[in-house]
Amino acid sequence: MSTLNSPTPTAPAADRELDEQGLEALFEALQRRGLTVVGPTVRGDAIVLAELSSADELPYGWSVEVEAGTYRLHRRPDRAAFAHSAGPQSWKTFLHPPRARLWQADRAEDGAVTLREDDTPPPRYAFLGVRPCDLRAIAVQDRVLTGGRYTDPVYGPRRAAVFLVAVECTEPGGVCFCTSMGTGPGLPGGAVYDLALTETVDEDGLHYLIRSGSPDGDEVLAELPTRPTDGETARAAVREAAGRMGRAMDATDLRTLMAGTMTAERWDQVAGRCLTCGNCTMVCPTCFCTTTEDTTDLTGDHAERWRRWDSCFDLDFSYLHGVGPVRSSARSRYRQWLTHKLGTWYDQFGSSGCVGCGRCIAWCPVGIDLTEEVAALREEAGEP
Repeated sequence: MSTLNSPTPTAPAADRELDEQGLEALFEALQRRGLTVVGPTVRGDAIVLAELSSADELPYGWSVEVEAGTYRLHRRPDRAAFAHSAGPQSWKTFLHPPRARLWQADRAEDGAVTLREDDTPPPRYAFLGVRPCDLRAIAVQDRVLTGGRYTDPVYGPRRAAVFLVAVECTEPGGVCFCTSMGTGPGLPGGAVYDLALTETVDEDGLHYLIRSGSPDGDEVLAELPTRPTDGETARAAVREAAGRMGRAMDATDLRTLMAGTMTAERWDQVAGRCLTCGNCTMVCPTCFCTTTEDTTDLTGDHAERWRRWDSCFDLDFSYLHGVGPVRSSARSRYRQWLTHKLGTWYDQFGSSGCVGCGRCIAWCPVGIDLTEEVAALREEAGEP
């Protein structure tokens, strides 16, 4: 499985490709290894990430129209499976789940208390269809949750068991700006994955340029019905997609910009629209904040501690006993989120917390666009 330190093949192999039947063979090869395949599929009115039983459940022939506060499915004239941009979920849902039990305790009749950490074995997932921006997001969360002195007890084991199949983007969405952030649409240098696909469509059907990024990937690739290809059509499609981003953001020295505009009037303008609902933090693939809740049964003899996602937009997120919420205004909460994501994240983790996926723009009920907010802050700061 791919980890931050997984070796990559020492010499590039000649380009190989799969057809649509080969994609099913990939699916079967992953299942033979006891992996639960998670990938995109159509549920209701969205393309979501879910456990799949076969490649037939991929969203063949579907794409999306996405803008600020807007997301709609539409049919394509072909059978492309990965010609869609990010949906409402990210892979964070499976690696850093919204709710996880940390421990449970039982009190015996004599009053003795037994405490047990949750030791449920982590699921063994194969992620099929990880976009370059989301691959970067996983690397960011690797740094946050496993890169310090302590490894997160939920994320760490789940991450170590994952097989990553990346898919390069050839159809960016209306809110995508991964090119600005250096995270796509092709796989950036140093990306960690097991296998990578690039989808193209012609009169002969679907084609998937495929290459390996790890020894586990080499092993799976050797079992697949591939054929030689020059790969240029796929690479050209990725290059062309880089020029069709729906958004752009000047990412130059964001840390300095955020630190120098703490009193900007723009924060009042965005606060006037912000509902402080926290949608942006829930759909963001790198937001990681959590809180804990303790529960007991009716007897009081069994207790459990659960961890669940939290949001800096929650009024109680910054609550201090005897003081109340430190960030009581919408202005202060939105500013906290954006300045952390684009600025102080560098101080903590050495990179931006934004990967340019655009989810926070699409799933904001009032269509707040962080690329517009950054541009407005630059203008107010007098930058050219």
